[in-house]
Amino acid sequence: MAEIGVAYYPGCTLETTAKEFDLTSRQVCRELGIRLTEIPDWNCCGASSAHETDAYLAVGLPALNLVKAEKELGLDIVVPCAACFQRLKVAEKELLKGKYPEFSFEGKIKVYDLLRFLAQAEYRHKLKQRVKRPLDGLRAVAYYGCLLTRPPEVTEHPQPENPMEMDQILKTIGVECLPWSYKTDCCGASLVVGRVDIVHRLVKKLYEKAQEVGAECIVTACPLCHANLDLRQREINAKFHTNYYLPIFYFTELMALAMGIGRPEKWAKGHLVDPLPLLKAKKFL
Repeated sequence: MAEIGVAYYPGCTLETTAKEFDLTSRQVCRELGIRLTEIPDWNCCGASSAHETDAYLAVGLPALNLVKAEKELGLDIVVPCAACFQRLKVAEKELLKGKYPEFSFEGKIKVYDLLRFLAQAEYRHKLKQRVKRPLDGLRAVAYYGCLLTRPPEVTEHPQPENPMEMDQILKTIGVECLPWSYKTDCCGASLVVGRVDIVHRLVKKLYEKAQEVGAECIVTACPLCHANLDLRQREINAKFHTNYYLPIFYFTELMALAMGIGRPEKWAKGHLVDPLPLLKAKKFL
């Protein structure tokens, strides 16, 4: 399969608290023959703030990135962050309705979230060929969170309540992806400032349900979910006298590990729940 070029929108989070997601996304795409070109002079999409305060900014900020990708690159956009993906999709739909004529967006390009893009059959086939170290014996649950699939009129996801893209990718690299009923439940990331009590309750439930089905780790595609699940584990263990040890992985980290690219020790530094003991116990390192 020939190399394909796409516009890449990392967003603010992948350059700050989710650098390991950015690192492994770039590594995986390079290995699969996907050339990522960052949108020139991209700006914040306004996720988690603009759409709560100003309706025009909520569309205008992501719209600027859509226009740059279409006019300057002429490439479809791939977005790793679920929140950024949401804002770009909302802006895309609003612009195509003709509501904001000051933004000259013609809809000649598409917006993809990275997970669904990599889950396409041709890339899963190529991934299978590139696996050097199958992650056999690793028991995980796939956690999609709220924003990747819902609302379907924005995300255009065909199975918003039971997405399977991450499950398919994890199975391709040898992970035992366990069925559970909480893959799209909310983790409460948007409430981390004002209602930590609710956040603790929601996150604890996810830990509990993951452990009940036998999972050793939780795999996600959302930086907000990752930060929340990774950060709260120590707090919840202290508050509820539990002893959870569930490393939280980005799906691209496990892909990179299975493909034998990069050094896991490098991206593991960004985790608060240290994943290295689990990976060493499984003899993946």
